[in-house]
Amino acid sequence: MENEKLQYGDIVEVTIELTGFEGKSVARHNGLVIFVEGAVAGDSVKAKILKSKKKYAEAKVVEVITPSQQRITPHCQYFGTCGGCKWQHVEYAAQLQYKHQHVVDAMERIGGLKDVNVLPIIGSGEQYFYRNKLEFSFGGTPWLTEKDKAHVILSEAKNLNSETAIDSSVTSFPQNDKPLVLGFHVPQRWDKVLDVHECFLQSEVSNGILNAVREFALAKKIPAYSQETETGYFRNLVVREGKHTGDMMVNVVTFEDSPEIMSMLTKELTASFPEITTVINNVTKKKSQVAVGEYEKVYYGEGIIHDKIGNKLFQISANSFFQTNTKQAEKLYSIAKEFAELKSTDVVYDLYCGTGSIALYISDVVKQVIGIELIESSILNARMNAQLNTVENCEFICGDLKDLLTKDVAWKERFAHPDVIIVDPPRSGMHPKAVEELGKMKVPAIVYVSCNPATLARDIQLLTKDGYRAEKIQPVDMFPHTYHIECVAKLSLH
Repeated sequence: MENEKLQYGDIVEVTIELTGFEGKSVARHNGLVIFVEGAVAGDSVKAKILKSKKKYAEAKVVEVITPSQQRITPHCQYFGTCGGCKWQHVEYAAQLQYKHQHVVDAMERIGGLKDVNVLPIIGSGEQYFYRNKLEFSFGGTPWLTEKDKAHVILSEAKNLNSETAIDSSVTSFPQNDKPLVLGFHVPQRWDKVLDVHECFLQSEVSNGILNAVREFALAKKIPAYSQETETGYFRNLVVREGKHTGDMMVNVVTFEDSPEIMSMLTKELTASFPEITTVINNVTKKKSQVAVGEYEKVYYGEGIIHDKIGNKLFQISANSFFQTNTKQAEKLYSIAKEFAELKSTDVVYDLYCGTGSIALYISDVVKQVIGIELIESSILNARMNAQLNTVENCEFICGDLKDLLTKDVAWKERFAHPDVIIVDPPRSGMHPKAVEELGKMKVPAIVYVSCNPATLARDIQLLTKDGYRAEKIQPVDMFPHTYHIECVAKLSLH
């Protein structure tokens, strides 16, 4: 097979050389690079080819021949199907090694930066139950796991005459007889939902609420929303927790507005789970599967919860943004604050400020913070959080950063030139024009908070043209069992 191109469905035996960027494990077969899903560096596996190109192939593990020393037994019964925790089969110390190397590789290969001091990664104190928000989806068509399929075959076999042979080539399985399932969409399949009864990402109470809502819907025979027919009721269940306050929000997203159903559900939930402090119903007729309503109604409590980062209290509504891992966010912000080397006379610009969490976190030690954010609702939340904490030296401006930096001079004239700039952009990084203008401002120190090492490396490379140098980068693991990694970079003007 040495001179033959691999085809879809071919099974090859390979040894995994390394686990690379974004969790892709790498092997070679007759000189061809193969990216293998579900493998760990050091594994010897049988892998099924899913895609074959001239220079590489993609495959998934079908059998582990010899496991790597870094391979462990996954904690969750849905591992490999759910897709949410792709590295649960990798020991945590190895996960941290991979993530640290991903940052180093991004700096060198994308940023062309070979002398950056990438500090040892800071791991998460909690490897399970670390999230403060979890979003589940309702569905009418379940995704059947391999165990489910085996159960169906056995069930059908019991109904066959004992002398009748069972066809082992059966590949079509009847649908689950339940009219509704509640869990997660499997990767790249928005038409089916994996019925999940236990998840280790948020809390045991969250699992109890998940199962209670499903039981309620099944007992009352209330259907899930169907995007195809635009009928049904239940769309999403979103549970939010205040990890430091103990507050808990249940947000039920529905297709119809039914006070009768929501009142019954609220009564049952609050009776069974005294931890719940508020219940909300978001209602939307839109086809989009985003769990946000066109309007919302509060059925219990205040309709909000609170949580803390450092000594600051934050008000969280059903659809507002808040860092998903509260305790690691505190570590992330403390590093950003340390790297900024702030003084009581400093004016700080907080770009992509979101709901103002970083601005408020550092407000105690500086003269003034100016936060800039494109999303108006986030600015409103930021202003509200400033009032909640009686912070008077933070001002929040709504606008497109690239336009404010390049065209709008009125706000610049209104505020003093910054001593420090903190940026915390989305995964796509900063707009090139914004990076260009940022470089022209010649601020002595820039602290860049990033959730994507690739775009961080790209933007640092652009800033080096204006005389900036990356002094050090601190990786922080916010999401154990995933390949995602946050970083804080300190850039100084030379």
